[in-house]
Amino acid sequence: MFRILAKTTAAIAVVCTVAGAGLALDEEHAGAQSDTTATAATTTTVAASVGESFTGTKKIRIDGHSVNVSCSGRTHRGEPLVMLMAGGGEGLDNMAALQKSLGKTSRVCSYDRLGEGASDKPEAGSLQTAADTGALLTKVLDRLAGDRPVVLAGHSLGGYIAARYTPGHTDRVKGLVLLDATIPHLTRDMNRTIPADATGMAAQVRDGAIAANEGQNPEQFVIADGRVHSAGRIPVEILKHESQYGEVPEYGPALERMWAKGQHEWQRISRNSHLTTAKGSGHYIHVDRPDLALKAVQKVTARAAHQH
Repeated sequence: MFRILAKTTAAIAVVCTVAGAGLALDEEHAGAQSDTTATAATTTTVAASVGESFTGTKKIRIDGHSVNVSCSGRTHRGEPLVMLMAGGGEGLDNMAALQKSLGKTSRVCSYDRLGEGASDKPEAGSLQTAADTGALLTKVLDRLAGDRPVVLAGHSLGGYIAARYTPGHTDRVKGLVLLDATIPHLTRDMNRTIPADATGMAAQVRDGAIAANEGQNPEQFVIADGRVHSAGRIPVEILKHESQYGEVPEYGPALERMWAKGQHEWQRISRNSHLTTAKGSGHYIHVDRPDLALKAVQKVTARAAHQH
């Protein structure tokens, strides 16, 4: 989730990113990266109903900030735009392989939130809330999706943000995929699972997660505990990891139960939700089991298109 505690890198993905999990952008994306002003001659804006049409990576201006975005695949009128949302501490490259696969059949985009990747940093000393990051997402979707339906597919913190955003935006978001999303009550549950007198790796895991939740992360984003709100009956696929906490043997089983309980909580977001354990995967399901991640997004996209 965040690369902030080197000593816990191999221990728990809710705090940091497993070393080497990032995926390199394909040459097409890397070669296309530029500022909006430099791509004006080659980027075509289609009718407002389908959003901007371009292939590659570029920067757009939103509320005075430079936001790094990437899009692939053809625009099919009426079909959902898939928006990928990476975990904390990640840039566009982390989900580039999934984007490339999805782009063969769908229009798919991704973006760096403020503080991540090649986007601007948030204002110094200013904590970001779900409302702040949601406002940015809305304006990104305005540019890239227009008034087309959207499917959000988020990993880790990206999944948490997508899940918090969706219930208030069901006019636009017609499907949701959560890839081992950060759980709804991480601070509460982490404190319950690893006691205050714990030492060593367990203490680092607990303290690191709580510090990140309080805003000590690249996005300066407060990951607040809160109940899960309903988004009605939109199609939702939730994938959870199979095994992640082997480096914390004393509390590993309890942490696994904590995480599984949190994934079940996310099911409350829709009466049409489905939870699956991604066999053979750790926290990075889209890396360890790209087939399952791809299938989940395609399934939700097809259902969202049909319902729309």
